[in-house]
Amino acid sequence: MDAPKPQFRRVAVRAGQQATLSFEGTTITATAGDSVLAALLESGALIRRLEFGGEPRAGFCLMGACQDCWVWSAEGGRIRACTTPVSDGMILFAEPQPMAAIHG
Repeated sequence: MDAPKPQFRRVAVRAGQQATLSFEGTTITATAGDSVLAALLESGALIRRLEFGGEPRAGFCLMGACQDCWVWSAEGGRIRACTTPVSDGMILFAEPQPMAAIHG
């Protein structure tokens, strides 16, 4: 299987502390200050598919208004990926997870 292709490419190098997060079991490295959405798109992660045709979707408005970038945290809450900064150790999912599956 081919590696995922990024949907987002940086045009300027950012300096800063590295943060590691997990999305759907895949480890992603980001720079502190990145939004969760920027980190996911840069890594090639697929956040969701269009309900009517199955095409990949990932963020629409990029300013927290449209709900197209919801992801779920291991704590059980949902977050807007476009307005939430990454933090080291985040565990995220594309869909809500049963609590037993998250905590073993």
